[in-house]
Amino acid sequence: MTAGSHGAGCGVVLRMWLLGVLLLSLLSVVSGAADSKAVTTTLTTKWASTPLLLEASEFLAEESQEKFWDFVEASQNIEGEHDDTDQAYYDLIVKRASALLSSVQLNMLKFALSLRAYSATVHSLQQIASNEPPPSGCSAFFSVHGEKTCDTESLAALLETAPERPKPYVFKGDHKFPGSNPDAPVVILYAEIGKPEFQRLHQVILAKADKGLVTYVLRHYLANPSSKKVYLSGYGVELAIKNQEYKAKDDTQVQGAEVNATVIGENDPVDEVQGFLFGKLKTLYPELKEQLKELRKHLVESTNEMAPLKVWQMQDLSFQTAARILTAPPVDALNVMKDLSQNFPTKARSITKTVVNSEIRKEIGENQKFFKGTLGLQPGDSALFINGLHIDLDTQDIFSVFEVLRSEARVMEGLRSLQIETPYIHDILKLNVQPSDSDYAVDIRNPAINWINNLETDHRYSSWPYNVQELLRPTFPGVIRQIRKNFHNLVIILDPTQENSAELLSVAEMFYTNNIPLRIGLVFVVSDGDDIDGMQDAGVALVRAYNYISDEVDSQSAFEAVIAMFSRVPIGGQLSVGDVVKVLEKRFPYVEVSSILGADSSYDSNRKEGRGYYEQTGVGPLPVVMYNGMPYQREQLDPDELETVTMHKILETTSFYQRAVYLGELATDHDVVDFIMNQPNVVPRINSRVLSTSRTYLDLSDTNNHFVDDYARFLTLDTKEKSTAVANSMNYMTKKDDGYIRPVTFWVVGDFDQPSGRQLLYHAIRHMKTSNNVRLGMISNPSASPSAETSRAARAIWAAMQTQTANNAKNFITKMAKEETAAALERGADIGEFAVGGMDVSLFKSAYEGPKFDFLLSHAAYCRDVLKLKKGQRAVISNGRIIGPLEEEEVFNQDDFLLLESIILKTSGERIKSKVQQFGVEEDRASDLVMKVDALLSSQPKGEARVEYGFADDRYSAVKIRPTEGDVYFDVVAVVDPVTRDAQKLAPLLLVLKQLVNVNLRVFMNCQSKLSDMPLKSFYRYVLEPEVAFQTDGSFSTGPLAKFLDMPQSPLFTLNLNTPESWMVESVRTRYDLDNIYLEEVENVVAAEYELEHLLLEGHCFDVSTGQPPRGLQFTLGTASEPVIVDTIVMANLGYFQLKANPGAWMLKLRKGRSDEIYKIYSHDGTDSPADSDDIIVVLNNFKSRIIKVKVQKKPDKFNEELLSDGIQENDSGFWESLTRGFTGGVKTDEPKQEKDDVINIFSVASGHLYERFLRIMMLSVLKNTRTPVKFWFLKNYLSPTFKEFIPHMAKEYGFQYELVQYKWPRWLHQQTEKQRIIWGYKILFLDVLFPLAVDKFLFVDADQIVRTDLKELRDFDLEGAPYGYTPFCESRREMDGYRFWKSGYWASHLAGRKYHISALYVVDLKKFRKIAAGDRLRGQYQGLSQDPNSLSNLDQDLPNNMIHQVPIKSLPQEWLWCETWCDDSSKKKAKTIDLCNNPMTKEPKLQAAVRIVAEWTDYDQEIKRLQTRVQERAPENPTAQQQHTDGHTEL
Repeated sequence: MTAGSHGAGCGVVLRMWLLGVLLLSLLSVVSGAADSKAVTTTLTTKWASTPLLLEASEFLAEESQEKFWDFVEASQNIEGEHDDTDQAYYDLIVKRASALLSSVQLNMLKFALSLRAYSATVHSLQQIASNEPPPSGCSAFFSVHGEKTCDTESLAALLETAPERPKPYVFKGDHKFPGSNPDAPVVILYAEIGKPEFQRLHQVILAKADKGLVTYVLRHYLANPSSKKVYLSGYGVELAIKNQEYKAKDDTQVQGAEVNATVIGENDPVDEVQGFLFGKLKTLYPELKEQLKELRKHLVESTNEMAPLKVWQMQDLSFQTAARILTAPPVDALNVMKDLSQNFPTKARSITKTVVNSEIRKEIGENQKFFKGTLGLQPGDSALFINGLHIDLDTQDIFSVFEVLRSEARVMEGLRSLQIETPYIHDILKLNVQPSDSDYAVDIRNPAINWINNLETDHRYSSWPYNVQELLRPTFPGVIRQIRKNFHNLVIILDPTQENSAELLSVAEMFYTNNIPLRIGLVFVVSDGDDIDGMQDAGVALVRAYNYISDEVDSQSAFEAVIAMFSRVPIGGQLSVGDVVKVLEKRFPYVEVSSILGADSSYDSNRKEGRGYYEQTGVGPLPVVMYNGMPYQREQLDPDELETVTMHKILETTSFYQRAVYLGELATDHDVVDFIMNQPNVVPRINSRVLSTSRTYLDLSDTNNHFVDDYARFLTLDTKEKSTAVANSMNYMTKKDDGYIRPVTFWVVGDFDQPSGRQLLYHAIRHMKTSNNVRLGMISNPSASPSAETSRAARAIWAAMQTQTANNAKNFITKMAKEETAAALERGADIGEFAVGGMDVSLFKSAYEGPKFDFLLSHAAYCRDVLKLKKGQRAVISNGRIIGPLEEEEVFNQDDFLLLESIILKTSGERIKSKVQQFGVEEDRASDLVMKVDALLSSQPKGEARVEYGFADDRYSAVKIRPTEGDVYFDVVAVVDPVTRDAQKLAPLLLVLKQLVNVNLRVFMNCQSKLSDMPLKSFYRYVLEPEVAFQTDGSFSTGPLAKFLDMPQSPLFTLNLNTPESWMVESVRTRYDLDNIYLEEVENVVAAEYELEHLLLEGHCFDVSTGQPPRGLQFTLGTASEPVIVDTIVMANLGYFQLKANPGAWMLKLRKGRSDEIYKIYSHDGTDSPADSDDIIVVLNNFKSRIIKVKVQKKPDKFNEELLSDGIQENDSGFWESLTRGFTGGVKTDEPKQEKDDVINIFSVASGHLYERFLRIMMLSVLKNTRTPVKFWFLKNYLSPTFKEFIPHMAKEYGFQYELVQYKWPRWLHQQTEKQRIIWGYKILFLDVLFPLAVDKFLFVDADQIVRTDLKELRDFDLEGAPYGYTPFCESRREMDGYRFWKSGYWASHLAGRKYHISALYVVDLKKFRKIAAGDRLRGQYQGLSQDPNSLSNLDQDLPNNMIHQVPIKSLPQEWLWCETWCDDSSKKKAKTIDLCNNPMTKEPKLQAAVRIVAEWTDYDQEIKRLQTRVQERAPENPTAQQQHTDGHTEL
């Protein structure tokens, strides 16, 4: 090779020569080396791939429905507008969307499409469509109130008859065409956007929707779904190194090859191995490709040797890894962190050579003080904050992080478009403006309240202490202090003629007679007519009798008399005048009753005040009970509930008073009631409209130069621009004409030419005149189409605001709001007569009489299109929050405006105002900014508060990446120890974030010192791509996958998936044993394929009357056509339940049988149907966790029945089905009783090919020895695809039933990370919920056991009342004494002479187990003990032994379980089962032991192998027969 031929300098030649020498010298070393091995993992959905166009439309729908429909319009003909490659199609989608999205949101869209986040949304609509069944031959169709067609001609006929049929259910997430007429028939179009068929039907329906003839709803529907599946991302894959102390590998050879070897990192552009950049070398020297490949292989192998490290070498690994990351250039630091943490076992040796400089150590130490103090993080902990929002890596998955990013981007872009500078944006974000859920109270200092007692003056309390300092005296917890002060005031507002009044009064009497320190007041709301005869009206009679007695005697006697009157009323009856008269006659025999009760009674004071007080406070429907002015919720008014809640409130408030006394805010000489009523949460009137937490806001985050006086132009604007134009054109009235920033802006909307509109305006003006924090603007919403006659007042107001000084305009408009002015104008009076002093009348008149009504037309259009009001309807908009539409007669008065103002000032107004003041803009614009920023921040979904974090310094110990100047950026802070599982997840997440958005990123190292063990014993990959990837020919690449390349070949690996909480995944295709991956025996690639089998629907259920979870209650989930698809049982821990579902709309019901006989559903929350509807509909339409709350109540006639009684379900068909299902699919038998007695239920768990081989042999040994029918139950979560495929053949061959059960480890229960321990957990923790209630006894038999007897004997064994029976450990083999850990230490003292039992074989009486809540106790104990990593070392065995005192164990006779390790040889001949226990002395491998110990083992093994061979030979003939029956419960 001459230099000339390369036309390059001799540097190249020299380099080439060196490389050549190096390669030659290495070739001899490498020639014998094996090929590089890899492990790959993919996760797909069960459903067919959904088109990206539809997913993009769902993304836009979350922005706004308008954008969704604009996108649909733009994409109608997308099929014909690109050449046929996938990439062109994708680019076009992105291009169409870019017209509607900002650049940040466009990146979010690309990420969403890469995540396939909206695939579930599209598929859920597909599932809803399949419930419709589509008419034949239609690829898109209309459904008009249940009638379906794709023929546009017949649509008109269907619309005519539509009102006769019920309206279809429209879901919250449905796409309703804006401007659809809500009263018209609903037409649902099922179609695929972008297809010609869609375009045809869409145009037809659009024309009708625009005329207001239909409500148009669009749902995605694919007539012929793709054959491909959706490849998911957002999960982690772990290759953990297994402990090989006991050999647990199967020796059966794996058959056949099935792999595509292109995954090896040929095309990685960098591909660095030991400092050589092979990617670069290959491009520079293409002709040396083969030799480079060999060199790379050699280097890989030399680095991958995982020789164990000494303890002194491990001590500093955390700091050394951090130092390696921090010395890399910032651009690469995250990649280095990802590489080191994810491949730590092979990198550790080289990391030990790194030197850590003292500055890094010192700064990390300083920072750790801050982490601990402000964030509560210990060294080694990690945390992630995005704009100060804490992202919990354990509970939040990538989908919820994506939501956070999107909503943050919206707020930041909103603030940006209000022209706020970038540095200030983060200041404003930190303001916590969420509406506080503090309970508002009304003032109870009102003469309308009849106080029964007064703790401060009544004689009966005179022995109690008077000093408020008594509050600080220590007492036992839960003791209510008796102090002679009115700390606690209970007011009951009631209508005496309502039937529940008696109950409430009896609770009040109970409080009073038991000397509870509670001042009780009554407000009677009765008829307030003028001359009413009490002899005719029981309510009025009661009030007059009460007044008479309290005047003559005292209020206590009056109260006692009222109680006596009510005690005469029969249950469910009403108070009558007779009851009042009888009590009066008995107590005051000499008084003329009619003079007290009659029409001209002199005891009629404060009768009208009661109703007045009730209406003025606005506390909602009667009866109302208030504690210190705070109304109770409806469900708390139940008498028992009322008592507990009140006691609870007394104790709760005591601590508030203690603090006030301690800080000196409350002293003995203060009036306590005044002190309570001066608290900020006390308002003059409670208006549920104002206080409700579900709020809608206008989007005011836009800046433009449009106004309302150009109507034609106004109509062309979109919603956001219209709002801005209205704000731009608004003129305001204020209390004073001074330059003051006013944090509260009210827009009053109404028809000011109607009395109702004028009244609302008048109340608003009266309030505005009392407060300088408020500015008031007006929007006209005319009742009729605008003309000179119908808009006098509206035009006068507008003209005055346009032409007069603020003060004159205010006085003039106040006049216009009065009724007499309107009446005069109506009679034809001249508007000039009402002019106020100082007004420029001629200027005013020229504006008033001008011919243009543009402002009125614009306002009317704004009310119709944006505020969604009908003509003439009223509303109030406060800082962008829409309160309305107000009902015809609804009062919204000065007090309501005051309440609104105080809420705004308290939550957001003052804070935003003080920030805006720093910007130094002029007052009007500043007040506008406060309004717009408030609307933007308050409209965000209520989340966690933002965290303020401080750091000592970030010079040496943090990776810093600066944002691009000038753009909006996300402030991302991560705290991480680089050698933890969190770092393995965080590094790839941060890398994707950095590509996705503009970030100001700081990653602080939080290292642990003095490690004594290898911190990470696993390789890890996090599957996440920032955007969709393509192949070179423009087609989609196969999809995201986890690749473990160049893995070391000596260790034994086990593969685990780490998915979001609500995903249930199963392994579907792989020949290899994923529990024991030994790469030396693999040809080149282990390809593991998983499928997302279910999305979980989780929930919590409580009984309303007891507040306790209804243990044993069952729910079913299904569709209208198939109501029971899956079922579940409610746990007592947190009332938790889980149901396996998939995207779509599901109906949740109580299970037929005892559940729905005893209980009914009372209310539900977090579902998709209105809270009062009987059908609970839940729509699963995304990958995020879904948790609902259900409250149930016993039916009145079943109040004393228990679900788990002993006389349970003798003939409850729901359960029989699940028993007779088996593998036959279940034909119902006629004699369920006998069926039940005669099935032996055997439960077992296994994972990995070896244990599955043992499991098959265990089953065979059971079947050979047991004459009764057997049903096997297996835990599905960890079974390999091979086992699931083979089991139906085995069931057919040997005639047994089986069912695969599964349960997802609940998120609230302490998680185990090691696969073996998780499986142990499943053996014991969920026994009460894994099986249907009909299974009342089962045996657990370990997979590695051989049975030598009929198991019927064990099933019928008398447990003598214990919930389960275990065999104790044998003690006869004496040479093993040193290994019997239960003979000394903790176990010896805990067991106190009882036996320690082995968990390889046990029998459970589920009826008893459920009745004593054993499952809940075991989980509770587990939760407490498992926090300590050193406890429960054999989880499944230690837990029941530890709980032996709470959940008794019946010891089975010793011969039920013989195992060579612990039992002597002489007892073997009596053994009924033989278990292959591990032997801690010899460490003999399982397979070897099996052949040696159990004579019949080899025969069983051969018999099953012969069956497997037969099955394999038959397989090609009938490929579809595979996996016909995977699960006794039908799959969703």
